Amino acid sequence: MTDPATLLSAYLSAYDAQLRAFVPDPLPAGVTVQRDGPLIRMVGLDRGGFITYRDLAGIDGGSLDVLIARQRDHFDDRGMEVEWKLHGHDTPADLPERLVAHGFVAHERETVVVGPIASLAAALPAPPEGVSLREVTARADLDRIAAMESAVWNEPRGWLADGLEKEIGADPEALTVVVAEAGDEVVSAGWVRYIRGTAFATLWGGSTLPQWRRRGIYRALVGYRARLADARGYTLAQVDASDDSRPILERLGLIAITTTTPYVYTP
Repeated sequence: MTDPATLLSAYLSAYDAQLRAFVPDPLPAGVTVQRDGPLIRMVGLDRGGFITYRDLAGIDGGSLDVLIARQRDHFDDRGMEVEWKLHGHDTPADLPERLVAHGFVAHERETVVVGPIASLAAALPAPPEGVSLREVTARADLDRIAAMESAVWNEPRGWLADGLEKEIGADPEALTVVVAEAGDEVVSAGWVRYIRGTAFATLWGGSTLPQWRRRGIYRALVGYRARLADARGYTLAQVDASDDSRPILERLGLIAITTTTPYVYTP
């Protein structure tokens, strides 16, 4: 049996190397990618900009302040919100304080969990009676997902349907969107992205209407998507897990490797 510390280190190394600087190819329509030193700026997929990176290449101190300020000013000039995705193991240690000093605000932290696809695919939880799972691509269904998400989070999420539609249009084999329906009502939804050239399939979504929670719908969606990824030869699953979903995923064999916190600048 692999030592837990060794396994965590291996998963974290694979995550950093294969996922953090990944850029989809082909890009969805209207999406642009720019590089600024070690940073990757992506614009056009949803409601604002997004900044990611493999690491900061040793940049710190005043040079890091200049890099952060340049990103803030870039999006400020365009009147566009931007998210800097910070990981718990990022260096330097004072990066969060420097982001805040330049006007970025920390939002809710999530836990990055990774584990073998096989353990998720082997679990066969069924949705509760009256709920069925269905793969979707039509814009009408994506709008229904966005409406459900808007109800769950009490904020407009039309941008979610826009982004998923762009991804499906650019490369329909790169993701699968699955809805959980009770009659004509979407009660939950999730999607899986197949990251080509890597071992990873990544799971997203999973928001569920309050009255339908704690009935096994999330577990059923996880297993369904894992079986799709397993059939395509992917061996590792990755999820940015909320505090609600993390215990479920850990019981299914995934382990926490780091955290992720969106630092958001709003002009």
